[in-house]
Amino acid sequence: MVPDVVTDQTAAHDVRYGYLPVGYTLEAWASVRESDPQRVERDARASIARQVEAMLAFAAAGSVVFENGNNLRVQAIAALDDTVPDGGGSRADAEERILTIPGFMEGYLRPLFARGIGPFRWIALSGDARDLDRIDDEVAAMFPRRPEVAAWIALARAHVPEQGLPARSCWLGHGERSALALRVNELVADGELTAPVLFSRDHLDSASMTHPRIGTEGMRDGSDGVTDWPLLDAMVLAATGADLVAIHSGGGGYAGWMQSAGVSIVADGEAATADRLVRALDGDSGLGVLRHAQAGYPEAADSAAAGGETCRSPVAWFGRSEGGSDA
Repeated sequence: MVPDVVTDQTAAHDVRYGYLPVGYTLEAWASVRESDPQRVERDARASIARQVEAMLAFAAAGSVVFENGNNLRVQAIAALDDTVPDGGGSRADAEERILTIPGFMEGYLRPLFARGIGPFRWIALSGDARDLDRIDDEVAAMFPRRPEVAAWIALARAHVPEQGLPARSCWLGHGERSALALRVNELVADGELTAPVLFSRDHLDSASMTHPRIGTEGMRDGSDGVTDWPLLDAMVLAATGADLVAIHSGGGGYAGWMQSAGVSIVADGEAATADRLVRALDGDSGLGVLRHAQAGYPEAADSAAAGGETCRSPVAWFGRSEGGSDA
């Protein structure tokens, strides 16, 4: 049997705690992890190398194969230092072969990130699921140019289980995020929502992460490891009035590999909040459009020229735009 799609969802970025090596029971894994952690890491890398070989075989047989951003290929390459790769050949050849497995960003997400479209989130701080339902109604109707948004909301309502405070993630783009936040701020002010709503996003977003094997792998301008953009993003978010701004440098096996910026901003219904919502959210996604435009992605240049997903210029508020409907 040849699967249509093959990828990996383990915590392979952490070879001590995130990947059970071949031949280990759970009990032995826990014990050896304490007594000889370097052995566990070495055995995990060897097991990952075997798995990557199997994935390459599936690719040769016709499966769509990609890495899902967990440093699987990095660990398989590190395993080359522990053993001689099967089939002979040089280490460089073996490394090149491993890297024929593409990352998910290059394969699927970058055209969206180039337009500032990424995983946006909102949380009903009231804890009342009816507030989330009201926001879902708004989102499903607000963006007719992108019918996939309404389709996703319908799927999420039917199939995504509730956990903790009522929350939703949805891939919204530049201009769409601030438009939704403004509408939610109005609903809070009018009493149609019973409490403020927090907006956030994934740390893997258009301008917010540098990781040369995840978010910025294979950038056209060679800026895979240039970490300026998430730091600039954090400064933009702080300067535009976001409620919480964080800079992260990875954890576990990601330490030393990535830098990212996080943000949270609350729609509390106050008139003064509306300006902060627009500046922070447009600054965040707009910087992503600019980052990809500078790197040479035509989707980003087109988005900048069109003014984003809602025909608003992503650089107008910086005072630099000469195009766009409201520049």
